[in-house]
Amino acid sequence: MSVSVRSFAKINIGLAIGAKRADGFHALRTVYQTVAIHDVIHVDVVAGEGIEIRCKDARVPTDATNTCYRVAERVMRTLRRLEKVIIEIEKNLPVQGGIGGGSSNAVTTLFALERALGVTLDPHEKLRIAAEVGSDLPLFLLGGLVLGHGRGEEIYPLPDLPPLPIVIVTPAVPVSTPQAFRDWDALAEAELTQGRPSDTINTFSRGVFAWLSGIAPTGVPTSGGDRAETLLLDLVRAGIVNDFERVVFPQNPELRDVKCVLEREGAVYASLSGSGSTLYGLFSSAQEAEKAATKLNTQGVPAVATVTLPRAAYREQMFIR
Repeated sequence: MSVSVRSFAKINIGLAIGAKRADGFHALRTVYQTVAIHDVIHVDVVAGEGIEIRCKDARVPTDATNTCYRVAERVMRTLRRLEKVIIEIEKNLPVQGGIGGGSSNAVTTLFALERALGVTLDPHEKLRIAAEVGSDLPLFLLGGLVLGHGRGEEIYPLPDLPPLPIVIVTPAVPVSTPQAFRDWDALAEAELTQGRPSDTINTFSRGVFAWLSGIAPTGVPTSGGDRAETLLLDLVRAGIVNDFERVVFPQNPELRDVKCVLEREGAVYASLSGSGSTLYGLFSSAQEAEKAATKLNTQGVPAVATVTLPRAAYREQMFIR
């Protein structure tokens, strides 16, 4: 049976980096938000054995290192199935760009395999498989607005936001996540010697609480454009930031320049996503978002205007056939 699914991207609304843990990972706090731009994943289950990855984008590995391969391998082993799995990836999202393309591909492969095989894995099994393969994978089991703890793999659904106009910018600037963490460690050590705390997790958590507690104080969300505008203004007031900007922007000032363009063009909130190099801006209207994307594209910086994707829409729009 052949199954095709949309593999949606994510952004990070703020990201706080804590101390390095005993396992070598850093403690993190972040808010994930899925967005409507996507790859397409085709999964076929046929007679035979093994896993085959197909992709026309040469940057995407087609061997056992591919996250789709690793997830499919675990699913088939968990189910004790021996069919051959063929996974074709239509790549539209940037590779290693900070918006979770590879992680999303892997989780949507899991969903597609369930449908192709006519089974439903236990939610705990899905979470185990996703967390084993990568820190960003579990968020795509939920979609919408998600709080990430631990190294990012501990996930908690948050009250969903209405669809918000957003511009996603993908500069052709390579950013190494391991190097960004090393640079953060060096900065944190320098600040510690000056008597300043380097762990921003508590500050971030307070900011997220302040932001989201204003969404629906009575437990009943407001509606319409006013609500979206209030959410954006509250997000700015809460002071939620991405710690990676402090080390990535000095090394890549052109990324800071892109953020400034987004803000000048009317973005209420603009930020680096993950460790980059993707940036985004949240806008009050689709018209403003389209105008900003056009401005960046005319400057030779790839940008697209789209919308954020709430949890229900994420699941409803995933399956193509």
